[in-house]
Amino acid sequence: MLFLIDYMEHYDITSTSNSRIKEVIALQEKSKLRNKQGLAVIEGKREVSLACMGHMELTSIFYQPELISQDELTLLIGDQKAASYQVSPEVYQKMAHRSSTEGVIALGKQKNHHISHMPPLGKNPLILVAEGIEKPGNIGAMLRTADAAGIDAVLLPDMPSDLYNPNTIRASLGCLFTLPIATGSSQEIIDFLRANQVAIFSATLQASIPYSQWDATGPTAIVVGSEDRGVSQLFRNNSTQNIVIPMQGAIDSMNVSVAAAILVFEAKRQRNLVSLK
Repeated sequence: MLFLIDYMEHYDITSTSNSRIKEVIALQEKSKLRNKQGLAVIEGKREVSLACMGHMELTSIFYQPELISQDELTLLIGDQKAASYQVSPEVYQKMAHRSSTEGVIALGKQKNHHISHMPPLGKNPLILVAEGIEKPGNIGAMLRTADAAGIDAVLLPDMPSDLYNPNTIRASLGCLFTLPIATGSSQEIIDFLRANQVAIFSATLQASIPYSQWDATGPTAIVVGSEDRGVSQLFRNNSTQNIVIPMQGAIDSMNVSVAAAILVFEAKRQRNLVSLK
């Protein structure tokens, strides 16, 4: 069934075997397909709202009218011209990965996040660099930290996973769509930081000073490394200073997203003190 409302095409889907529903499920599960089609699957009111706020172009909206009305949907997506699919409860249950996403799933066009497309940095930037992070949950958690701290950018060198993995979107609570994020090789990221005169501080055990002794009041990039290998030798060799969070227990490291949060908010603390003087 086809309707025309507010410049959007509207369809009614009641079968879980519908080809559009199968496509959405395949996009959720297959990174190669997402990258080939240049699409992201966005689940939840908050996530869809932030995708619109971040100027992502939506191509399709799937909604369950018992959970979200047509009027709510129109307010949510604003002037987006995406095709709209009203789906039955059974179809929505088949599509949704979460039980509390309030009845809406969207497809949106991926942005080009290569470092060559990075907007100009501000006067005294604070940047988080997360090198080679494999777990979508850790990437999402660090994006939430970056958003909470209001830092200037997140750079993701040598990222082995898919930025638009549904688990990354979910863990970031949708702030993936509103943060300045760039990807590239470690060398490309280092070249970008050096070209912008940003000091590099790598979190590593080797040749490090305690993070409490580090000066993050100037243009600063905080570098954390992959879950199993840490920061690469390339970044360590190009660091202005290596820093470490001293451990008080039996192990010598903590979760990368936790370490990133500690260092980011230490940098913010230092900058706030300077601004008060």
